[in-house]
Amino acid sequence: MDINRNAPVVVELDITVDAPLETVWNLHTDIDAWPKWNADITRAHLRGELKAGAAFDWETAGLAITSTVAEVSPMGRIAWGGPAHGIDGIHVWTFEATEAGVVVRTRESWDGEPVLADPAGMHAALEGSLRTWLDELKSVAERGTGTPTR
Repeated sequence: MDINRNAPVVVELDITVDAPLETVWNLHTDIDAWPKWNADITRAHLRGELKAGAAFDWETAGLAITSTVAEVSPMGRIAWGGPAHGIDGIHVWTFEATEAGVVVRTRESWDGEPVLADPAGMHAALEGSLRTWLDELKSVAERGTGTPTR
């Protein structure tokens, strides 16, 4: 699965995290724990085991979302997507261990009527949300405990 490169909103960001790959991966894929360390997510629950086809429910920016996992390659890649409030989102995360640390890359595309109505505003909202996600993931992982301070 890849993002929709023709969507009106596409955001691609990365960050290098000075922590073991396993720590970064485990934090990111423990969906139920997202609200403990990501200020933008108020609720998250994975239905069952983390694997392709699994669904999870979460809330961000006051929007209730159900996403479906499209693929999981342990310690390397996870992708999910689905429609939410008229927005068709596709989100791909990759994790690569390097000498400098773990490079976490996030790519997300948004399409749909709400996006077409305000592409610049939607781009700014998505970019801000993903920057916060990456910054908070880095902060928690680099503390070395694997747990948030909240």
